[in-house]
Amino acid sequence: MKVKKVFAKDIGIDLGTANVLIYVKGQGIVLNEPSVVAIDADTKKPLAVGSEAREMLGRTPGSVIAIRPMKDGVIADFEITEVMLNHFIRKINGKSFLSRPRILICCPSNITQVEKNAIKEAAERTGAKKVFLEEEPKVAAVGAGMDISKPSGNMVIDIGGGTTDIAILSLGGIVTSSSIKIAGNVFDADIMKYIKDKYKLLIGDRTAEEIKVSIGTVFVGSKKDKMEVRGRDLVTGLPHTITVCSDEIEEALRESVYTIIHTAKLVLEQTPPELSADIIDKGIVITGGGALIDGFDRLIAHELKVPVFVAESPLTCVAEGTGILLDNLHLIDK
Repeated sequence: MKVKKVFAKDIGIDLGTANVLIYVKGQGIVLNEPSVVAIDADTKKPLAVGSEAREMLGRTPGSVIAIRPMKDGVIADFEITEVMLNHFIRKINGKSFLSRPRILICCPSNITQVEKNAIKEAAERTGAKKVFLEEEPKVAAVGAGMDISKPSGNMVIDIGGGTTDIAILSLGGIVTSSSIKIAGNVFDADIMKYIKDKYKLLIGDRTAEEIKVSIGTVFVGSKKDKMEVRGRDLVTGLPHTITVCSDEIEEALRESVYTIIHTAKLVLEQTPPELSADIIDKGIVITGGGALIDGFDRLIAHELKVPVFVAESPLTCVAEGTGILLDNLHLIDK
């Protein structure tokens, strides 16, 4: 029995739009890489996967294409997703598992059965013995340290790269939930559009993300930082540098952020009153990369009139949640 434990590893995968995290039972998170694959445009052969491929985004010659195979939390390019998963699983394992692992993989809460089957099939093709699918907000809540097995309401807002998942959980399951395609990637696009409209300057995805992480805020007056931004001037066509401040980023993100807050309000409105009372007591936990944007917790608390807490390690909550669920398979919807 002991031998089996060493060889047959259970794996949890957070297959995100922006990053893939892999949790191996007994080892913790062993891989955290961007969901990007660089392929040869002619032969369609993968040239680089993960961090190496991300460095190439927006910087490739004509013969190389850098692709994000996941879009809005679901698979946009099945073959490339399969290549990426295979690469990552081989990377953490050296060669191959001595026996086939069980894999728990996460998906957004309101995707279609076809999209679920695609995710499941991609995982099965990596040589899994059994694949479990679980909804992201539930896994994020478990990873954030919530005890969702009790008959008591817990609310989680998981702001990822492709989707924001909002859910009320009780007795190990989702009571009400909503998933919207407004999250980190949309924030980056908002910043790009704002700078293009206001300064007539074109910037890339990566620059927009750097701005968001460095000086971004969603709460008026909360941050007073400035940053130099380089891009291409739309008028002259030449490289140009401007200075952007935090308040401008708040303005750029305002519409998207309020859409998330409005969705959270709708979820709360559909919640049974007993569970609403629990949420007033316990507050809302926010996870995902978006939770790290300055002022998000304060803004949600201000708008929803409920205490809001940022999870301890928002970026790894889902992956850590897969690890906890692998130890408690009875909590998983088979």
